[in-house]
Amino acid sequence: MDHDPMWAGLATRFAGEVDELFAGWLTSDVVHVGSTSVPGLRAKPIIDLQAVAPDPAAALAAVDEKAAGVGWMFVPRELDQRAWRWLFVRVSPDASSRLAHLHLMPSGQDRWCDQLLFRDRLRSSRRLRAEYSQVKQLAAAEHPDDREAYGRAKKDFVLRVVAAG
Repeated sequence: MDHDPMWAGLATRFAGEVDELFAGWLTSDVVHVGSTSVPGLRAKPIIDLQAVAPDPAAALAAVDEKAAGVGWMFVPRELDQRAWRWLFVRVSPDASSRLAHLHLMPSGQDRWCDQLLFRDRLRSSRRLRAEYSQVKQLAAAEHPDDREAYGRAKKDFVLRVVAAG
């Protein structure tokens, strides 16, 4: 869908929820990343956030029940299969759709900087935004029901943008 200026406000709202839930566990701000954080970029209406917790496993143990009570569900590590994060999904009140993702990362994770760099390069380049929109559109058409394949289809573009000096 076309970029919605309201996504920034939703990101602020969800970041506030995360700050409150993980009070005392985070050593970073909760940062808006992903396609919804790039003005002018088409995106699925799911807000991506990231934050650092020195011990994500301990943070999860401390907040899991409270987080689930307000709609933040932890995705088991064996299902997510991303060594660099602990993934939480903020679901709608009826649990029918995803509203946001929280990528909780341990300190010193390279992915933290990569995601910010990718976001900032897209924000600063109309050409990259247009190219990424095409990559995403093609990936969505080829993999409408496979989230993992969709991500793999975008990977080369993402790596190229991050590696560009």
